[in-house]
Amino acid sequence: MSTLPQTETRTVRFGVVIFPGSNCDADSHDAVGTFAAAAARYLWHKDTGLDGLDCVILPGGFSYGDYLRSGAIARFSPIMEAVTRFAADGGLVIGICNGFQILLESGLLPGAIHRNQALKFVCRLVSLRVENATTPFTNKYNQGQVIRVPIAHMEGNYFIDAPGLASLEQHKQIVVRYCDESGSATKEANPNGSLANIAGVCNREGNVFGLMPHPERVCDPVVGGADGRGVFASIINSITQART
Repeated sequence: MSTLPQTETRTVRFGVVIFPGSNCDADSHDAVGTFAAAAARYLWHKDTGLDGLDCVILPGGFSYGDYLRSGAIARFSPIMEAVTRFAADGGLVIGICNGFQILLESGLLPGAIHRNQALKFVCRLVSLRVENATTPFTNKYNQGQVIRVPIAHMEGNYFIDAPGLASLEQHKQIVVRYCDESGSATKEANPNGSLANIAGVCNREGNVFGLMPHPERVCDPVVGGADGRGVFASIINSITQART
């Protein structure tokens, strides 16, 4: 029987993976820390246990220097074997930017990432339209809601073949799309050439989510916005509801 105090048993526990080259781990850790009902701890890429965690965050950065391809080496880290098992057991996993690339390379999400269409690094705020507000990562948003979240990547051009895209559409796995401020998913609003303006997708089970934009960077108005808070609030809400 657990000896944890009652208040601790209600805490939603996040693990933030640090790979060699990660540079958004502290941002993700700090974003979680702004929620009273949540706590985060760091995980090293050589760790193999995820005991006691409710959600794993694969943060942005340049894991292993992005040698070969972004995320191609990180997928072989010992921690990713544990993350794969964790996801298979229904645990929540979110990959942000480089973390999304790692999830794609690991086969935990469908599709692939190419270099940006303009072959330039892009760093700016973009508008996103919430396509599926029923996932564990988006349930605190409204369907069709437009939010403002920053991007910072050279390889964010999402691609999947035609049958794969049809499957994503059919199973509501496209979670967020790039759009303009009015919510229209136009070519001009697409910052990297991603197929169908896709900015983030989930697996068919809905417990693994990857996106190129950085919600952890807009969790406090003092840094320019708080639209990203909904992602973490949604995760916390999902886990809390599952416990009741």
